[in-house]
Amino acid sequence: MLSHVVIFWTNPQVPNAAEALIAGAEKYLRPIPLVKSFHVGRMVPSHRDVVEQSYQVALNLQFEGKAQEEDYQVHPLHLDFVEKAFKPNCVKAVIYDFE
Repeated sequence: MLSHVVIFWTNPQVPNAAEALIAGAEKYLRPIPLVKSFHVGRMVPSHRDVVEQSYQVALNLQFEGKAQEEDYQVHPLHLDFVEKAFKPNCVKAVIYDFE
């Protein structure tokens, strides 16, 4: 199992950027058959100092392994997500992949 976690910082100059990004993930990424587990959502505020709270949206995908994640990266729906949802709405993303 490989987990692919993406942390997004949305563009503050784009109204409803977080909602548009989440909707784009639902539209373009959820249907990709390589994805075994899909979860996207907004940052949850916390009173704990150790909880990162500067981002707006996170995505957590799971794949059977590295080969499936690599195929996902070039899947046409993933490429559509990058162009139509990520680029218009985000200023930064940080990715964590782990097995």
